[in-house]
Parts: sequence; structure tokens; C-alpha cells
Amino acid sequence: MRSEEENRPDPLPLDQVEKMVDLLRGSGVGEIRVRRGETEISVKAMPETPPAPPQRAVGAEVPAEVPEAAPEANGLHAVRSPLVGTFYRAPAPGESTYVEVGDVVKAGQTLCIVEAMKMMNEIVADVSGEVVEVLAENSRGVEYDQPLFRLRPDEG
Repeated sequence: MRSEEENRPDPLPLDQVEKMVDLLRGSGVGEIRVRRGETEISVKAMPETPPAPPQRAVGAEVPAEVPEAAPEANGLHAVRSPLVGTFYRAPAPGESTYVEVGDVVKAGQTLCIVEAMKMMNEIVADVSGEVVEVLAENSRGVEYDQPLFRLRPDEG
């Protein structure tokens, strides 16, 4: 008799994810999804516009729930980078930015992209409110836990 751990499928290896990205890039298809056990990976193609980062694939990973926001100084909330990578304010070069100072955003709304290991990771607002400040420079590197935006949370 096999134990529960032996019956659980192995997660998708990183080399398989890289193969998915390569397949997507050469196929002209807009999205590939693979499910293995409880693990599901979705890779989406983004349009290329020179000069573009090395690859425009998006690894859309939807969090199960939006994390609870921590209070910040002056009543403002910092949206922080969850990973080390390159910060992009727009979905592709030449396109409009996701948000500008003064915009009102909802929790879960995309604010920017951080590219890491050739994967584009959408960074979302974890609170609803007004964008007060953009703290990172477009196309520049960001560190783990670095503040990217300051939001004035909605009252209520």
C-alpha cells in the first residue's frame, strides 16, 4: 500500500516550465495552461514591441487571497515587491502605464509588472485607495520587499 506522500504527484519541474515558455513563444498561441495534481501553471504571451525585455511571457499566478495590509507611516500604505527583478510600469513598451499618481485603485488591481527569470509577474494592489507615489523607476531593478508604490487607503 502506498502512502499519501507517495501518491502525490511531483510538482512541475522548472525545466518543464521553461519548455512551456519556449513552446508558447514559437507557437503564436496566446496562453498555455498545464495542471499536474493541485499545481496549475498558466503562461500568457504579451505582444512584443521593440525594445522589449528578453521575453514577454506572463506567468499569471492568482493568489488565493489578498494579504492583509500593514499600516505605514502617515497613514499611507506601501505596496512592496514580492521578488527581486526588473520593474515595469506598463504591460509592454509604448503602452500606457497601469496606474499614475492620483489614480484610485481597487484591491487586486494590477499596478505594475516585475520581471524575474524571464517571467512577467503582475503586482497587484493589496488595498483599495489612491496612488500617492510611484517609488520605483521604470525598467530598473527592484529588491525583495522594496516599496514600489504608496497608496492612501480608502476610508472604511
